[in-house]
Parts: sequence; structure tokens; C-alpha cells
Amino acid sequence: MLASAPGLSGRWQRLEPRPRARMLRQVLHAGLRTSFHALGRFVASHPVFFASAPVLLSILLGASFSRYRVEEDVGSLLAPKHSLAKIEGNLVDSLFPVNRSKHALYSDLQTPGRYGRVIVTTRKGSVLDPVHLDTVLKLHKRIYQMQVTVPATGVNSFNYSFSYLCLPDDKNVCIIDDIIRAMEEIQSARASNSSAPPLRYPITELADGRQAYIGHQLGGVQGWAPNGAVRGQGTGARGEGVRSARALQLTYYLQARGGLMDRVAGQWEKAFCAELQHFAASHPKLGLYPSISSSLRTDFQFSSVLAHQPLLVSLGACGVLVVLCCSMRDCVRSKPWLGLLALLSITLSGLTAAGILNLTGATYNSTYLGIPFVMLGHGLFGSFEMLSSWRRTREDQHVKERVASVFEDVMLRLSGSTMLHLMTLGLAASPLTNMEAVRLFCRTAALAVTISYVYMLSFYSSCLVFTGYLETGYRHGCFCRRVPKPDRLDSKPAWYRCLMYTRYQDEAPATNPPHVVDPGHAHAANSGLTNTHTHAANNSAADGLVANSAHAHPHPHPLAHSTANMDHNPQDSHLLLGCVRRCYGDWITNTYVKPFVVLLYLVYISFGLMGFLQVTQGSDPSALVAMDTATVLYTRAQQRYFSSYSPVIGFYIYESAPYWNASVQRDLLEYAKGFQRISWLEAYLNYLTDRNQSTSQPRENFTNTLRHAFLREPQFAHFADDIIFAERGQGEEPDVAASRIFLVAKTTENKREEMSVLLDTLRRLSLTSRVRFLIFNPSFVYLDRYAAAVSSPLRHSLLAVLFLLGLSSLAVVEPLVSVWLGLTVLSVQFGVLGFMTLWGVELDCMSVMCLISALGHSADCSGPLLCGFSSGRGDSRTRWVRLALERHGVPSLQTLICYGAALVPVGSVRSNLTHTLFRCLTLTAGCSALHTLAFLPTLLTFLPPSKSQGQPPDGEPQRQEVECVEMNDSTRVVDQITTV
Repeated sequence: MLASAPGLSGRWQRLEPRPRARMLRQVLHAGLRTSFHALGRFVASHPVFFASAPVLLSILLGASFSRYRVEEDVGSLLAPKHSLAKIEGNLVDSLFPVNRSKHALYSDLQTPGRYGRVIVTTRKGSVLDPVHLDTVLKLHKRIYQMQVTVPATGVNSFNYSFSYLCLPDDKNVCIIDDIIRAMEEIQSARASNSSAPPLRYPITELADGRQAYIGHQLGGVQGWAPNGAVRGQGTGARGEGVRSARALQLTYYLQARGGLMDRVAGQWEKAFCAELQHFAASHPKLGLYPSISSSLRTDFQFSSVLAHQPLLVSLGACGVLVVLCCSMRDCVRSKPWLGLLALLSITLSGLTAAGILNLTGATYNSTYLGIPFVMLGHGLFGSFEMLSSWRRTREDQHVKERVASVFEDVMLRLSGSTMLHLMTLGLAASPLTNMEAVRLFCRTAALAVTISYVYMLSFYSSCLVFTGYLETGYRHGCFCRRVPKPDRLDSKPAWYRCLMYTRYQDEAPATNPPHVVDPGHAHAANSGLTNTHTHAANNSAADGLVANSAHAHPHPHPLAHSTANMDHNPQDSHLLLGCVRRCYGDWITNTYVKPFVVLLYLVYISFGLMGFLQVTQGSDPSALVAMDTATVLYTRAQQRYFSSYSPVIGFYIYESAPYWNASVQRDLLEYAKGFQRISWLEAYLNYLTDRNQSTSQPRENFTNTLRHAFLREPQFAHFADDIIFAERGQGEEPDVAASRIFLVAKTTENKREEMSVLLDTLRRLSLTSRVRFLIFNPSFVYLDRYAAAVSSPLRHSLLAVLFLLGLSSLAVVEPLVSVWLGLTVLSVQFGVLGFMTLWGVELDCMSVMCLISALGHSADCSGPLLCGFSSGRGDSRTRWVRLALERHGVPSLQTLICYGAALVPVGSVRSNLTHTLFRCLTLTAGCSALHTLAFLPTLLTFLPPSKSQGQPPDGEPQRQEVECVEMNDSTRVVDQITTV
């Protein structure tokens, strides 16, 4: 129609050619918006199918919960998947397996498949006092004699005791801790009225002459100084006398030789915990803190059990606020059911994703508690954007056209934000991620976001169609009954009139006088994602100018035409929309408020930088389990009483070395200098020195004396577990193929950080040493390059977002929009990372998952606002900021309100994992809200993009008088006769 206007056609011919990039964006936008417009009409034409198909699919897939499985190997989730420590651990297990140790085991170094461990503390006095010592030995005897019956009932039941399940020594006697032997010697000496053997710390000498390290078995030790004074806890030198000890740790190792024995060992561990609980109840003067091999797994998964009820409360609170956010005073245009249906759509998508995981054999873990909130933030924002766009459509159009217009306006932005989510989550779920927990979380979250997007296009859109037909028929938005006209409503009571209030279409002025429209304003007022097309009230971009001009109500200013109905009827306005339009928009763009907002942003950056410089890694698995559980209580007791020394570190020489060489001996002694150590080499060299033999002997003599003299002495026989001999040939003395030395370092409060530094130092030393060695402790699996492993998926996701924004700016999005969105995402990420550190959250796998999801959440909130602002041309920046806040800031505000309400109950869960989740997601929502509602609206009023582009040159006012005549029939379908 416009093409037939000669004046307008000639004016188009005088336009200068635009850059190719902008033309490419125009073509792509035209194709995408037309495609979404057609998709909207198709969904609106088949609403029953698109509403029922997701429900049926969710029910079918939900039936697969019979295959629900929980992850058993928590260590593989929380430790880096590929690390040198795991390779070293496999090598150590192949050289020195636990079953090969026939004399002593170190609980911090050797961790077999099954074990029972307990820390015994005294509330007053020392565990070495006669009363407490007898009680501890009594506890040991009861555990030793404890039996379990497997199976519990039946003829084939058999009783298994610890002596049947334990790891035996060379005499086929159960290996027990050395502190038990020392305490038994003290008890025997006291019973015979003889002097008890002196107990030294951390290395003591037993009655058979063997030296034993008890630093990990005796805790809270006070020793005697040479002058008889009392030393503080753990301040003495090697072998100081023990005056008192506050804690004792006992470990009982089990062997699982097959499926049946593993089940028996599992039953014994449960009986072990029950026995300790019963013993603690009868001996209140002692504190018992048990730990078994399955404690970490049980307590880690227990967070999901504790979160069941709070998650239901979160869903209920979110449902109430969603209903309020979708409600208006006008009972017909109010959409309370649509808010609940948005939550139902998110729930169905979650059920579908869970069904797919069950069918594919995936396992669940407690980190998946964050996935519902990723879906909630993305899904609610999409639903509120669609509802906001629906309210801007013309009410006199058919429902199919209104839904198509909503698709054309919203789905391009929603698809872009979904792509950002999938890009960040997908790259973090790739094999590049070294943390298995992060990889599985991001893979599942990407699947859930994809299904949520599909259900938003199908299920929620079909629900929008149904509510649109209710609105067309003037039916109540809540009760679905037809609302009487005002003449019939006047005779009703006041409460009924308030409940049934609405505005009929025929209440508008009967005639629409011609009015003048500025084409630049008309284009901008209904623009969508960019400036290339006009959101033209369900018409194409070519005739959008006329369609937008033909509004049902006159309006004095072109910027206000999309909200003319609400301006003439302020009581119809949505509460939040009215507040933003009448109050907040004017206040945030006020000249006197802008300096304070800029100052607030500088304060935000300053505190974020302060926290960023203090980021610490959280490699301790106990920081991700439920509170008040066995793992947490045991870890606290261990840190309190056993933090003076590091765990036992194994120094493994895995290749044959010339131990008889004096220079090699000096090197090995130098490496172990400064450690508390149990070294066969040091003991052997002292043995040779005591017998006036040279320590530098030929290989045959050195090895022969080692095998046939040194290792046959009772006090040195236990060193046979630490040496592996390799046969050379018949008649030749074998070589020492491999050996091990045990080292213990003095530590302070920052035990894990010091262990990490020690690991790096000794590894660098191993690269330059002539002797090939490695060091290992099971905790190294969590420490080894943990910072790089846990932060790499976050860096990859952030780079993926910036790359996607840069690539899309070439063809889809305005370049300045990409720049602003990239800076906003970086700013939000920087703030969340800094503030979470100030809040006491460490950088562990759970916080990294939240940071990755924060990338998509910040893009959801700020992306539409930036697109809405940059799409307009003409007028002032302030007017476009206010209009963008009305159209896109209000949906963001509604989403953040509902999202925040859903997070509150999660903060009450007694779990370290959920506390990390709550704090990180709360900071994500808060930082996103600050940027969307405060920082961006202020900065956009004086920073690019400019609003002067696209305006006609001076002296050529392009104004057209458009007369629109609307003809309304009974079906409210409008035919327009327009003259230009």
C-alpha cells in the first residue's frame, strides 16, 4: 500500500546505500522474524496438539524413574579427572598394594576399599589417663569382637567378625594401630606395678624396639621440655615425651575379596557406627566421631534429601509471586493462570529431562540441585517477555495474529539468550572440562534448558492462545466466566463490581480522528531486537508504519502510542509497569541521580576487585556435604586435634637406584631432611654405622647385609614391606627395584595450602634428581592442579560467550549491542566472583557451576534492554531508556522477584553445598538486577549507541498525515481503510 504512494516511493529512492553488514542483518532479521511469525500462527492454529504433546511426553518419560540411580563414586566427581596424582596413585598401588603391608598401615596414606575409623576425645583430662585409657581399650575390644550376620535371616546365615574381615600381618593376625600396642604396654606395666615405657611423639619406640609414627593417631598432645616444663600442642621436637593428649584416632581396615565380602564389609561398617553410637551414650565423658568408607558419599548425597521440602516451599512461593506478577486490576486482561502454567511448563521440561537421563543410564548427584534454578530463571524471563509483548499487541486483532506478533517480537531475543546458555553450558560439558561434577552438571543443565525452550514454544504458547480466546470472549482471567457489561454491572454490589471490573472495547471513543505520526517515532516505538524492522502490530515490516499508526485510541505523542490504552485508563495498568513508567523511569534518568549511580558502580567494582584478589580454592570435599553429618564432625575433630602434622606422605623410588653409592645416600638423606620420617635407608645406614661398617659398600655386600642381617632383626623386620627386590640371575644378589620412605611435615592452620606447595616443590625436585622418585598421598588427588581444573570451564564458557557475541555482531546483532552485552556479562561475572569471596565462598566445583550459569542469567536480564534501547532512532536517549525499561525492564524485575523468592527457602537447608548454591545464585540475581535496572539505564543516557542515526537531514521533515478508519464487527476482527 505504501509502495503506491508516489511521494513516499520517491523518498525511498533518495536513501543512501547502507553498509553491507547492516543489509545482511536486515535480510537475516527479515527472514528470522518472518519465520517466527509463521511459527506463531502455526502454533496458534493447533493449540490442542502443542498443549497435550509435552504433557504426554513428560508423563511417559517420568515413568522411567524406576531406573533412578545415585552416583556411588563421589571421589571421581570432586577430584580432577585427569591429573598426575591419579597416575602416581595407580603406580603406587601396583608397587605397594595395601594387602602387601604385613606390619603397619598409615591411615592418612593407605585407604583401602573398606574401613572404619573413629576419633576419641575427652571432655576433661587426657586420653592417656588410666580411666580413659582403660575405656578406649574396652572400646577396641568390643569392636574387635563385634559380629555381623549375613544374610540377616535364613539357614545359610553366617556370623562375621573383624578377625575374619581384617587385613592380616605376616603372622596372620589383624593389623592394628601402633597406638593400641603402646596403650596395651602402658596398661600391662601399670597392672604389674612396673614403670611404663616412655611414650614419645610423634615417633615412639615400642617394646619390641620398633619405631612407630603415631602423629596421626595421637592428637592434642602436650609434651615435656628438656627442663621439665610443659610444651604447647605439637611444639616439641622429634621424639619428645608425651605429658597428655586430648584425642586418639583408631582405624580398622577391612578387605573385600569379592561381591559377598564387600556386602559383609558394608554391613560391618553400619554395625561399627551403631556400636560407637551405643558406646558414646553409655560413656558421656568421651566424644566419638566415626567415619567409614561410605561416609563422604552418604553425606554428600544427603543434601538432596534435606532439600526436598525447601524446594517444594520454593515452588509454592514462586507460584504465589508469579500469579501476582501476572495479575492486573482488569479481570479480563489479567493472566494469573498463565503464570502458573509457566511454572508448569518449567516443571514438565524438568521431568522430561530427568526421564531422558534415566533412560540413558545417567546417575544423579547433589550438584543437580542447581539445575531447577537455571531452568527457572531462563523460563520465567521468557514467559514474562511473552506476556509483556502480548499486552502491547492490538486487542482488536484475532488471537492467531496476536500470538504471531508475540513470536515475531520475542522469540528472536529468547532464541539468542538460549543460544548463549547452550554455548556456555555446552562448552563446559565438553571433554575439555577436567572436573567430572562440573561436566555432568553442565551437560544436564544444557539438556534441561533446551527442553524448556521447546516447551516454551509449544506448551506455554498454546496456553497463551487459550487465555487469548478467554480475553476475546471477555471472560474472567481467574474464574473463566463471562464478565457482564457495565450497564448490567451497576446493579451489583461493590465487591462484585470490583471483582468483575474490566474495560470493554466499545468504551473507547467512537471515532478516531486523523492524527500525525512521525515515521521515525513510529518505527522506534514498536521496534524489536534491532533497528532493522518495526514491531508493527502483527503486520509485516513494509507496511508496519501504517499498521502502527492505526491504533484504536488517539495519543498525543508517538512514543506513547503503544501504551495509550493504559494512559487513558491508569487503573488498568500493571502495578510494576505503572511504577516503572510513572516513578522509577523518571527517577533513574534524573540528572541529579546519575552521579550517584556512577559512584555506586565504582563502589561495586572496588569491592568486586577486593574479593577477586582474595579468591581461594576449595579442594576439601567435606565442604560440599550436609552439615552436622559424620563427615563434617569427623573433619572438624581432625582439624582441631591432628593439624600439627601433615598426612603421611609416601616417598616412592620407583626405579632401581645405586643405594650403596655415597652421593645417592646423601641426596636421599637431604631430600628427607626437615621431615619427620620413617626411613629404611636411614635406619639401615645407622645400623651399619653402629656395627662399624662402611655405608659405602659394593652392591653385593650392601644388598646381602640388607636382606640377611638388617631385615631379620625384629625391630627392623617391618621395613620388609618398604623394599621390593628384583632377581638379577642365578647366583647373583638381587637388586633393590623399588622402595618407599614415609615423610611427615610440620604444618600450621593452612594445612591444605601448605600441602599443595609441598607437592609442587617436591615434584620440581624430582625432575632434576638423579634418583627417580614420586610422592603421593590420597589427598593429592584433590589438590593436584585443582585451581586450573576448577576454573578452566569458567574461562572456556566466558570466552565462548564473547566469541558468540562477536560473531553474531557481524550478521545478527548490532555491534554496539554485542559490545555492551559482553561488558555487562563480564561486569556481572566479576562482581559475583568478588562478592562471593567476601561472603566466605571458596572457588570449588559448586561455585564454578553457579558462575557458569550466571553468564546466561545476566544475558537474559540485560540483553533485551540493550536491544530495545539500541533499536530506536530519533528522540533523546532518556526517552528510549524509559521505554526500554517499560518493555524489558519490567519482565526482568518480575523474574528477579520470583527467582529471589524461590531462593530464600534453599538458604535454610543445613548443607554446605546448598549454602554455596544459595549465596552464589543470590549474588547472581542481585548483580544482574543492579546492571539491568540501575547501571545500564544510567550509562546508556550518555554513552553510545547514539540516537541521532537514521534521522532525516535538516530542512527535510518527513512527516505524513495518515487517516485511519477502523471498522469493528462483532468478532472484533478489524478491516482498515487507510489513506495516505
